Amino acid sequence: MNQAPTSAYLHIPFCRRRCFYCDFPISVVGDKRHGDDSPSINQYVEQLIREIKLTTREQPEWVPLQTVFFGGGTPSLLSVGQLGQVVEALEQSFGIQAGAELAIEMDPGTFDLAKVEGYRKLGINRISLGSQAFQPELLAACGRTHGVADIYASVELLRQAGVENFSLDLISGLPKQAIADWQASLDAVVEIGPAHVSAYDLVIEPTTVFGKRYEAGVGPLPEDEATAEMYRLAQGTLTAAGFEHYEVSNYAKPGFQCRHNRVYWENRTYYGFGMGAASFVDGRRFGRPRTRREYFDWLEQLEEGKAEQGELLTAEDRLLETLMLGLRLAEGIALSGLEEAFGAVALAKVLETVKPFEEQGWVAVEGQRLRLTDPEGLLFSNAVLASLFEALED
Repeated sequence: MNQAPTSAYLHIPFCRRRCFYCDFPISVVGDKRHGDDSPSINQYVEQLIREIKLTTREQPEWVPLQTVFFGGGTPSLLSVGQLGQVVEALEQSFGIQAGAELAIEMDPGTFDLAKVEGYRKLGINRISLGSQAFQPELLAACGRTHGVADIYASVELLRQAGVENFSLDLISGLPKQAIADWQASLDAVVEIGPAHVSAYDLVIEPTTVFGKRYEAGVGPLPEDEATAEMYRLAQGTLTAAGFEHYEVSNYAKPGFQCRHNRVYWENRTYYGFGMGAASFVDGRRFGRPRTRREYFDWLEQLEEGKAEQGELLTAEDRLLETLMLGLRLAEGIALSGLEEAFGAVALAKVLETVKPFEEQGWVAVEGQRLRLTDPEGLLFSNAVLASLFEALED
C-alpha cells in the first residue's frame, strides 16, 4: 500500500471548445490560441512543473516512472517545446525508466507532422486519437471541432511519423445514433487497423450540454436495448478482427494494452498532476481543484505545506475499490489476493453475493479467479457491483 508510485497522470485542460458530453475540468481557448501563442497555456505549464517539483520535495522516496499519461482536455494543443518542458521536469524529479510508456491524447485537426515527430523525439510512444464517430452529423451533434476527413488525415500523419502504438476512441449511445451508424464506425476502425480501440458508452452528466437537453434512455438518445446491442456489436466486431477485449471498454491487439490505465484497474499507486487530477499515494486518494485559479491557489498552499493530502482509505474502501476496478478487467481478480488482503470472511461474502450472477452466466469463478463473462457480465457489470457494494457495506 505504501509502495512509491511508478506512474504519473498529467492533466492538460485546454480545448478549442467544450464537447456537449464533457464534464471534465477544462479551459476553452478557442480555435486561434494554442501552444506558445497562448499566455494561459504558458502559465499553466509553469505551474504544472512547479507542482511536479513540489511533489518530490513532499515525497522524497521516489522511483523512476514506468508510465506517463497526458490527458485532458486536448494535450495536443501544447507545442513541442511546452510538452518538452514537462517531460524534462518529470525526468529531473523522478526519472523515467527505459522502455516506459509515454502516452498522450490528441484530437484530429490539432497537430501536423512536425508536431507528431517532435512529440516522438520527446519519448511519446503511445497516442490516443479522439475520433468518437465516423458520421459527420454525429460529430456535429457532439460539438466536436473535427470532421471525418480529419480522422483519416490524422491517422496518416501518425503513420508517416512511424507511430505504431495508437488508439482510436469511439462513443456509442449518441443522440440519433442508429445501430447501423455504430456498425459503420466499428467497420471503419477495423479497416484503419489501430493497435488499440476504446469504445465508450455515452454517460449523460447533469452539468453538460447533453445533460441539460436529454434524459438517458429517452429519444433522441437510443433506448437501453439499443445501447446494449451496440456493446455486443463492438465486442463481436473487434474480437473477430483480432482485438483482445481486455477491459470493459477497451480492446487491444496482442502486446498493445494500455499499461498506464492498467495501473488504475489494478488499484496500484500513481501521481496526478494538474487541475482536477487525482493521486493515489500512501493509501490516500485525493484530487486537486477543478478550476485554474483554485488550482494555482492550492499550489500556494502546497508550497507552504498546508494543502490537504486526502484521508487514509479504510479496509472497506480498499475492498470495494479493488472489486470495482479489478472486475473491469477481462481476467478479473485473483481470489488468493482478495483473501490475503481482506481476509477469509470478506472473500466468502464476495463469493456468496456473486453466486446468483454465476448461475445467470454473468460471473465466472474458475482457476482461482473471479471475473465477469464477456460480453454479458461486462455489459451488466453495474448490477453485479451494486449487489457487492450493498452486501459488503452491510
